[in-house]
Amino acid sequence: MSTSNWIGRSVSRLLPGASPKPEADAQAASGTSGTPAPAARSTQARLDATLRQEGEALSPRLLRRAFEELQAIIDPRVSEIEGGRRAMDVAAWHASAPLAQRRDLWLLMSEMFVADAQKAKEAQARFAAAVGTPDEAVAEVHYRRATVSPRRRLLQRFSVYPQGVQFLVELRAEILPFLKADKRLMALDVEMEYMFSTWFDVGFLDLRRISWDSPASLIEKLIEYEAVHDIKSWSDVKNRLDSDRRCYGFFHPRLPGVPLIFVEVALVDEMAEGIMPLLDEQAAAADLGKATTAIFYSISNTQPGLRGVSFGDSLIKRVAETLKDEFPKLKVFATLSPIPGLRGWLGRNAAALFEGLTDKERAALGHAIGTGAPTPGSFLAAIEHPLDLADNSPVRQLLLQCAAHYLGQGLKDGKPLDPVARFHLGNGARVERLNWAADPSPKGLKQSYGLMVNYLYDLKRLDKHRAMLAQGKVPVSTEIHDLYI
Repeated sequence: MSTSNWIGRSVSRLLPGASPKPEADAQAASGTSGTPAPAARSTQARLDATLRQEGEALSPRLLRRAFEELQAIIDPRVSEIEGGRRAMDVAAWHASAPLAQRRDLWLLMSEMFVADAQKAKEAQARFAAAVGTPDEAVAEVHYRRATVSPRRRLLQRFSVYPQGVQFLVELRAEILPFLKADKRLMALDVEMEYMFSTWFDVGFLDLRRISWDSPASLIEKLIEYEAVHDIKSWSDVKNRLDSDRRCYGFFHPRLPGVPLIFVEVALVDEMAEGIMPLLDEQAAAADLGKATTAIFYSISNTQPGLRGVSFGDSLIKRVAETLKDEFPKLKVFATLSPIPGLRGWLGRNAAALFEGLTDKERAALGHAIGTGAPTPGSFLAAIEHPLDLADNSPVRQLLLQCAAHYLGQGLKDGKPLDPVARFHLGNGARVERLNWAADPSPKGLKQSYGLMVNYLYDLKRLDKHRAMLAQGKVPVSTEIHDLYI
């Protein structure tokens, strides 16, 4: 009898009555119920037990049966096809099970399918003894094999059928929010990330253009997954796929209808300084004969379950090469990017930045704010309405200086603080220019007081810029450097 039928029927019999409410599922899974729960038992302890404790979804008997079903998937006596069929039975059960029961399955996969510690230790000792001898390479291979967990084989069996890869990607996406509270799931998460980094290597991905002539189901994916500038209507998406635009996505053969990541590009005659003209549905299409600049104005990952698997670097380079082949006059490849972390960072660091101001700058700022001696609090209050600030306002100038400092000098563990900066700078771009009132939308004002930034992709200096960043120095233009406080 399949896992789907057996566990589903058994759970219904052992837990009569209506299914738990969704909120109860979430509380049981996260340990946030109103009454104090007993200390969580390890999965092994639950497998060895007779009775279920409060807060546990599957009884020990059901948990043991689920464990046996998982073990049956990797039974060495069955074929890949049969193992895959059994895996998809488990996937079918998982799709309809309450969250707390799904979490029990995750814990089984994470905790009970580990490498044999004794075999790994012995193989490590043999490898250490073979270093420097002709047997070193073979010993290393044996050591590597000894450290591979049965968990990896279990996950591989899910991929036998086409829908299995999508199941695993969605499974990891569901697990991610629980990792911080339950470290027991980390082994499963790390294993999946490692496998996905191989399965979704850019060498296995297809770069495809998405146009207005693409299937409607694919265009609907753009609307669903657009993460930077929300697509409001079909006319909005049509504008983004107009003749002077290009949209490209990476596709995997096992997920053919879903772009893993996609980029929207505007072909223009100069570096864009605001997002609204690019999103204006009434604007006439640009003259492609005059286009010298490709502006990457939106890049969206679509699969949370592929977190940690990087596509962006290869996507941008592949798209740039494709565009150069189609439009030889293109010379500049740049972004028009949000600065999502600016407001929060500035609120925490305004006082420290004030210490770097000269007396003259403080006096000018105080005069502009109208409070005499300016304070970090009065400055933060003054920039709440940035669109009202005059071009020559000292308040506006200081905000630009703060943004330049954040992007060009804000590092933690050698990486840029801002997530978008971390992405582009990690791909070899440099901070080129700040743009005032570039995104006057409520979202833009909330994130970064309406500021946006151009990151320049100089295709001949990408490696140089990455090397600079690895040394703790953010590549920036002279314009940005001159704004430093």
